[in-house]
Parts: sequence; structure tokens; C-alpha cells
Amino acid sequence: MAPDELTAVVAGGGIAGLASAVALAEAGWRVTVLERAPALGEVGAGLGITGNGMAALAALRLDAAVRAAGYQTCAAGYQDPHGRWLMRMRDTSDDSQAVTTLWGVHRQRLHAVLLEAAGADTLVELVTDATVVSIAPGAPGGEMAAVTWSGAGQTQSVRAHLVVAADGVRSAVRAGLFPDARARYSGSTSWRAVIPDSASDGRLAQAWGPGTEFGALRVSAAEMYWYGYFRNPAGVAFPDELAAARNRFATWAPWIRDMIAATPAERLMRHDVYDLERRLPAYVNGRVVLAGDAAHACVPTAGQGAATALEDGVCIGRLIGAPVRAGVALERAMAAYDAARRPRCERIARTAAMIGRFGADLRGGWRQAARNTALRLAPAGPLMRAGEPIVRWSAPR
Repeated sequence: MAPDELTAVVAGGGIAGLASAVALAEAGWRVTVLERAPALGEVGAGLGITGNGMAALAALRLDAAVRAAGYQTCAAGYQDPHGRWLMRMRDTSDDSQAVTTLWGVHRQRLHAVLLEAAGADTLVELVTDATVVSIAPGAPGGEMAAVTWSGAGQTQSVRAHLVVAADGVRSAVRAGLFPDARARYSGSTSWRAVIPDSASDGRLAQAWGPGTEFGALRVSAAEMYWYGYFRNPAGVAFPDELAAARNRFATWAPWIRDMIAATPAERLMRHDVYDLERRLPAYVNGRVVLAGDAAHACVPTAGQGAATALEDGVCIGRLIGAPVRAGVALERAMAAYDAARRPRCERIARTAAMIGRFGADLRGGWRQAARNTALRLAPAGPLMRAGEPIVRWSAPR
């Protein structure tokens, strides 16, 4: 099959969708990205990209741009609400540095790097105000996939060799293919903000209290990102979100109170956290492949949402795009993607759930004291080694 005969449609112009588009275009595919918003952009605050995320960006040749847009730092460890250390992360060896090193970056800046790369590629077409209405998944080796979307007062349809569902945790594409895999409220919500700050310790510090976690890391030389993650009924809003955040953490460590106090109201946002109620039986269906939160949305306690989305995009290009262009059957290539991505992402989701149960979701009373004592007594080495399988990821060649 000649390169100009291979076409893909990507539903969703977020991190997973743009990474997939860049990777497929590099493999010689013509790609149409459909974004339902009127403009391509990203909301959100900050995030930390661990070594596996940077490896994915390197595979896309975008790591240097993201390094320039962010700030290299490290994970410092865990504290109790009063700022007393429960466990400190040491980076005295190459192995520990691989686990603790991360790059803080504003989500909008990460998205902008991906968007610039996609927009500069002549094989990528970016379409906004395009809401996917329906998808016929087709069959590898058989009928092409068909995608119908609406926007600008009209409805359009196109046939494609491959469809990438990267339309988020509430994925409309996934709902049509796997109706039992629904998004559910995790029970937690999160305040987030990026604030001007050039003096605070830029390392990722996390504090755990009853049903609550606070964390902060530097995302530029002059900015800090912080989040306050806590148990809360779904959809409940506060009349004054900043006052509620200040009240929630009023008895916590001074550095936490100071960071919230320095936050302008217009910089604070809050979003309820959703994950998948049921794991998918496959990340592929017909000619459709799922990526990012559409495939494996989990709670954010492992800090791997953006990194795994980037990994997915690289793997779509290297396990599906390039092999099919070289003559490998699409069905075989998609099976290779599913075999590579699903077990890994399911393990990460289980890890995130375990961290949540032990950390932010843990109730008060004796449980807090028992957890805190266990952390103070435990060496940090085994915990860091447990994170190595996540951060030591290499892109397929």
C-alpha cells in the first residue's frame, strides 16, 4: 500500500490525539484530527512528566521543546499535614534518579508543543468544531471505517483505514464500541492552580491527610503548580472556591497555606475526577484503536495520565502506522498495540488505585497514624524500585 493511500482519523485534539497524529504522519499516513471545541487548545494547570513520558516525547523528537517549556526537578517525598516528613526520596544513585526525576510543565505548553508539530506537518489536517456523531468501525482486511461528524452547520463523513479514539474519559467513540465501559465519578475532586513563584522549593512535595492530598512542583523558573485533591460529593460547587480551599487547608503546613494564600481567584480551577468503571476487554475494535483516557482513564495518584497518553501516541505510530505501511496486516499490527499497551496501562491503573487507597483516600483516625508510622519506618529504596517498571519505558523501534 503506497503511503498516500493510508488515511487515519483521530477523534480528539488533546495530548493523546495530537501525539497519535504526529506519530502516524511520521509513518507516512494522512491524518485528519477532529476536535469538537471551536479552537484547538488545552485547559488545565500543571503536570509532572516522568522519564517514560520524556522517552515518548524523544521518540516524537519533541523532548527538547518540552524541556525548554518546562522545568526539571525531582520528587522530594511525602509529608503529613503539618509538614513533617513521612518519607524522603533520595536521588543518590542513577537508579533512584531515574525514578525521582521529572519535568514540571504547564499543560497548555505541552499541548502547544504537540500542536505546533502537528500543524507543521503537511500530512496532518486539523479540524475544529467537529463533533463525532457516529463511527462504523469496519474490519481489518475488510470494510473501511466510516466516521461522521457535525460542525459549522453541516454533517460530513469520511472513510479511513484507521480511527484513533482519543476523545477523553467520556469518549463518545468508546461508548459506541464498549457501552459497558462507562466513566464514573471517582469520589474525589481537585483544585489546581499555577501561580507566580520564584522562591519556593521546586521539588514535587506531597502531603497526605484524611481523605486529602496536597502537592506542588515548579513548572518554570517563575511559576509553581499546586493541587488540592480531596473526597467530595460529585458536582458540588462552593460559593467561593478559593475561600473553600483556604478553609480546607487552614491547619496544614505553612508552605501549603502560603501557596493557597498567594493564589488569585481567577487562577484557581476545580474539576471532579472520573475514571473508567470497568476496564476494556481490548484497546482495539475493528479498525478503531483507543488511546489516552478513552482507553485507560484512572485516578491521577500515580501521575501518569499525560505520560501514558504520549506513550499511546508513539505506539500507534510505531506498532500500527509504520508496520502497516511496510506491509504488515492491520489486524496483526493492532493486536501488537493491544498486547503492548493494555497490560501496562492496567498495571498503572491498579498502582494508582493502590496509592490512592494508601494515600489521599485514606480516612482519618487510627488509619492515618498507622500509615504514617509505616512510612516513617520503611526505607525509600523499595518504593522507588517499585516505580522503575513505570518510568523505565522505551519506545518500540
